[in-house]
Amino acid sequence: MDPIDRKRRDWMRHAGACTLVFGAQSIAQGATIVAVRMWPAAEYTRITLESDTRLAARHLLVDNPPRLVIDIDDLELNAALREMVGQVRADDPFIDGLRVAQYQPRTVRLVIDLKQSIKPQLFTLDPVAAYRFRLVFDLYPTQESDPLLALVREKAAAEQQAARAVQDALGEFIGRIDGAGRTLPRTLPGPQAPVRPPAPTTTPAPPPPPPALAKSRIDRLIIVAIDPGHGGEDPGAIGPTGLQEKYVVLSVARRLRERINDLPGMRAMLTRDGDFFVPLGERVRKARRVQADLMVSVHADAFMLPQARGASVFALSEGGATSSAARWMARRENAADAVGGVNARLARDATVLKAMLDMSTSAQIRDSLKVGREVLGQIGRIGALHKPRVEQASFAVLKAPDIPSILVETAFISNPREEARLRDVSYHDRLADALAEGVRRHFVRNPPLPRSRQL
Repeated sequence: MDPIDRKRRDWMRHAGACTLVFGAQSIAQGATIVAVRMWPAAEYTRITLESDTRLAARHLLVDNPPRLVIDIDDLELNAALREMVGQVRADDPFIDGLRVAQYQPRTVRLVIDLKQSIKPQLFTLDPVAAYRFRLVFDLYPTQESDPLLALVREKAAAEQQAARAVQDALGEFIGRIDGAGRTLPRTLPGPQAPVRPPAPTTTPAPPPPPPALAKSRIDRLIIVAIDPGHGGEDPGAIGPTGLQEKYVVLSVARRLRERINDLPGMRAMLTRDGDFFVPLGERVRKARRVQADLMVSVHADAFMLPQARGASVFALSEGGATSSAARWMARRENAADAVGGVNARLARDATVLKAMLDMSTSAQIRDSLKVGREVLGQIGRIGALHKPRVEQASFAVLKAPDIPSILVETAFISNPREEARLRDVSYHDRLADALAEGVRRHFVRNPPLPRSRQL
């Protein structure tokens, strides 16, 4: 054999051996965890493991004490996994503690100590936006609370508190008057002063009923569902200095809830009251569960060009979008499920619900345009408008067929000047005032019909 051929063969054999060695090491390493995130909330707690490749896991619920055991294959324990233990919050309604260990040479075991019985959901997500592969654990309670009953009880408690406050103030006022009447005069009357007979005693009139308990012109509770967009794994739009939409809209929504609750005969419900993700269809389902009379979805817009500015109000469209910008915004907002992370199995099970939600009615859209015009007029008093009319597009969150629904883009967070305004909580207050006034004006002009389920 030619010496050159022999050297070439020896080199190729050596290169093949190196490939096998390094390939085996790569396989042995398996997946690598790049981030771990936990999102505790009253409705459910989510744990997300982000990795460079897809993960496979098995889980088992164990009693006495209650805990969830999760085995993840083809994984080595690293610093990101060890840091999970410190991410458990004391106020987490589901997780009491967490342990992680290398159960087998290629298997990591998570043991989650539980505070209550749960229905776990484990699923994987493909890379999207800034995320790589994700393994998601959702811990749901076995018993779902009745949100409508909670609203009614909250309203009753607020009325009782208001009544007590009125009675306490009235009692204090009567006490001051009574005390003044019993105070001894500084000088006694002289001898020439006539002695008058005591005035006849009369029974005092009962105090007027507290305003909170007075009969309202509206014979039933008006319920407004307020939907802060995005949350949890889905930050929404991000401003030039890093301000995230999900925090801004939650702040505005909480303030709007306070304003709505202060209006007579009205009550507000938030689709999320914390930093956690809620799928678009679930947001609609929550509004329908409380038999909402109106749904207001709050967002902060973004565009490729930083010059875009102004607030917008959208209603659903039966046909196409009213502008190319509206169509672009609807596509961006409808992509929230992919970013936030939805269990694909549950999404397939909800095909009937989705078909029903797609059957939007002309009456719903007509009422949505009415309330949209009222809200747009009020927002225009505190800042610039992107468009002077209510626009329409196929936003998924507006597709409840029986609930008038609007989506409010409060400003362009991608605009540096408007991002600065959205960072200011005093502007959040002004936005909440404007939104609440628009809602109030709508129901004054369009009182709701009696509902089938009395409150």
